[in-house]
Amino acid sequence: MSVTTSPAATSSFAPLRQTVFAVLWAATIIGNIGSFMRDVASAWLVTDLSGAPAAVALVQAAATLPIFLLAIPAGVLSDILDRRKFLIAIQILLGCVSLSLMLLAGTGQLSVPALVGLTFLGGVGAALMAPTWQAIVPELVGKADLKSAVALNSLGINISRAIGPALGGLILAALGASVTYGADVLSYVAVIGALIWWRRPPGADDALSEHFAGAFRAGLRYAKASRELHVVLLRAAIFFACASAVWALLPLVARNLLGGGAGFYGILLGAVGAGAIGGAILLPRLRARLDADALLLFSAVLTAAVMAALTLAPPQWLAVVILLLLGMAWIVALTTLNGVAQAILPNWVRGRALAVYLTVFNGAMTAGSLGWGAIAQAAGIRGTLLIGAAALLVAGLIMHRIKLPAGEADLAPSNHWPEPLAAEAVDNDRGPVLILIEYRVPQADRAAFLEAIHALSAERRRDGAYGWGITEDTADPEKLVEWFMVSSWAEHLRQHRRVSKADADLQKEVARFHAGETGPVVRHFLHIEPPPSPVKHRGETEP
Repeated sequence: MSVTTSPAATSSFAPLRQTVFAVLWAATIIGNIGSFMRDVASAWLVTDLSGAPAAVALVQAAATLPIFLLAIPAGVLSDILDRRKFLIAIQILLGCVSLSLMLLAGTGQLSVPALVGLTFLGGVGAALMAPTWQAIVPELVGKADLKSAVALNSLGINISRAIGPALGGLILAALGASVTYGADVLSYVAVIGALIWWRRPPGADDALSEHFAGAFRAGLRYAKASRELHVVLLRAAIFFACASAVWALLPLVARNLLGGGAGFYGILLGAVGAGAIGGAILLPRLRARLDADALLLFSAVLTAAVMAALTLAPPQWLAVVILLLLGMAWIVALTTLNGVAQAILPNWVRGRALAVYLTVFNGAMTAGSLGWGAIAQAAGIRGTLLIGAAALLVAGLIMHRIKLPAGEADLAPSNHWPEPLAAEAVDNDRGPVLILIEYRVPQADRAAFLEAIHALSAERRRDGAYGWGITEDTADPEKLVEWFMVSSWAEHLRQHRRVSKADADLQKEVARFHAGETGPVVRHFLHIEPPPSPVKHRGETEP
């Protein structure tokens, strides 16, 4: 599908002009409303089945642990499978989970182990779905609208958060858990219908299509080599580990500190969603005044203030107002980190790298939920919230010194790298491949050349190399040879496709130091398997 952009496509709601994006965006809102209804029913039921803080936190952890464990494999699948069909299969799985919860709740057979187990299975579905939903965004809108589309996705989630928990709490209080879970089942029908309606263009057959194992290694290799991604992951891990205290303990805050019931708990979650909607609307104005680092610090300070305020057990009406501020802080943090992550990733690895981001996010939330639940057993709800607020504030101030990447590089494929020469056809699975690039660099330029080529080494590793080095000729010190290894001939051909325009600029910066009459000489060497040993027959001896 081709996507066109215009000068008008600069507003926060410009992506909604794309029909497919608008339909799928609306479908995700419906689906997430159902999911929040399910979650509020599960979170409240566990306080009926067991009021221990550890049990409440265990349900929270069961929802996020699968995303921590499975997000990266899910990201690989999102990059190598048909994303539309994959999403339909996941929605069917999640519908079956909610159907099981509905039947167990309706027959009075729901227990803490069953609730935790089905919550975990629902988390598996969420783990498979999350990187795929995020990875399809660039297919639906143009680059100029990408950040706005990311913000709209976050806004959609929080519209669902504003409606789903409150509606779920009301249905739960009036009609019971079984009907609440049944409403979630119906929401998946709407999402599946929208996905069936979306006619995603099928991918062309490609001899260089990646398989799971190779794609998995390539994704991890990219994440390991991308220093910009490392910064985003670090900032996300610290923020969400500290901020998870309020989410892990919110059901107990509603019940024990604020004296509310299931309906009030739903209203609190709805207030978070409503605050997030307001935050998303204000976000363009905040971005005009604050950069990404300042936005994240603002979120940390505001979230810490909310956690501290809840320890005072305010009146219920004031608690609702306070949770509006939490929603605003949460949407600012989520959108800022997610937007930066999207901006620094090329399309070929987007699903896998976003899965790494989601793994860190949900790992921080899981570990935080379990940790804060254990602390609450000893320090109580008030003490734990105060500790979490202090930790978030201190961490926010420290992390503010580690700046987020700007995300302004042009990551579109450059297609400037010529196809490698071969005397005869080479099997795609043959390898490994050794690539040698010979430069002639005058001694006066040597230091600047080495600095430039070491910057280029990260690009080589991101795009597929698993080893890299720079060597000199002992007989001719001006002759320098860059070498790197790639696992197979096919992976090296993919490496040619992966070079972005920003990476091409790095290569040009290195090549300008070459003083030869022609360009740098590139050679490719393929591994040769040793000949099989001759089979010895009985009675034969060595010659």
